[in-house]
Amino acid sequence: MSDSVIIIPTYNEKENIENIIRAVFGLDKKFDILIVDDGSPDGTDEIVKHLQQQEFSNRLFIIERSGKQGLGTAYICGFKWSIEHGYDFIFEMDADFSHNPNDLPELYAACAAHGADIAIGSRYCNGMNVVNWPLGRMLMSYFASVYVRLITGMNIKDTTAGFKCYRRKVLETIELDKIRFKGYAFQIEMKFSAFKCGFKLVEVPIIFINRVFGTSKMNSSIFGEALFGVLQLKWWSLFRQYPKKMS
Repeated sequence: MSDSVIIIPTYNEKENIENIIRAVFGLDKKFDILIVDDGSPDGTDEIVKHLQQQEFSNRLFIIERSGKQGLGTAYICGFKWSIEHGYDFIFEMDADFSHNPNDLPELYAACAAHGADIAIGSRYCNGMNVVNWPLGRMLMSYFASVYVRLITGMNIKDTTAGFKCYRRKVLETIELDKIRFKGYAFQIEMKFSAFKCGFKLVEVPIIFINRVFGTSKMNSSIFGEALFGVLQLKWWSLFRQYPKKMS
């Protein structure tokens, strides 16, 4: 068993799932993988179970859920499973290669060797490193992060990033059952909760490449959730006592 697990939520990722699994398992650093599949009708789960049974029984795991229940609930389900199974470093990553598996060891090192509590694969901490996005989406994402930073006070350039490594103690301290958002704003809420608990968040520069295969789950309403959600987060924080990290 590795000390690290990569949580990959899936819904209709049959074009990508085997390749992303093999890419992670091909790294020198050993990572386990947990797939959280929301009832993909395209057979994503069957591909994962075949690989699990034939090649990766000790490294590849799957949780199958009935229907689309939201990104946030998928990750929280995965976080709880990972804590129960004793992993020290717990990652979020997309299935579609927009997050490069080759960046995983650097995120791991930021936490395991350099003292970060959360390492964020950041598109914006070193310029704007996004490939194959339409200009409108790029600007919307960039200025959404600026807006979130202004409202929340977090000194993070990529506040909406979904490529991250957590130390287990972060997920044990954050009250996961109090995380309210299920969609895009979930990523902001997790960072903000860790920030309010006193954890050290560090950004690691990555190049984000838009998916080649499959269909993006992103749309303008998801960005809208993030923009209005951050105001709710700030309001809620005025009345909530956050647990503090243990030294």
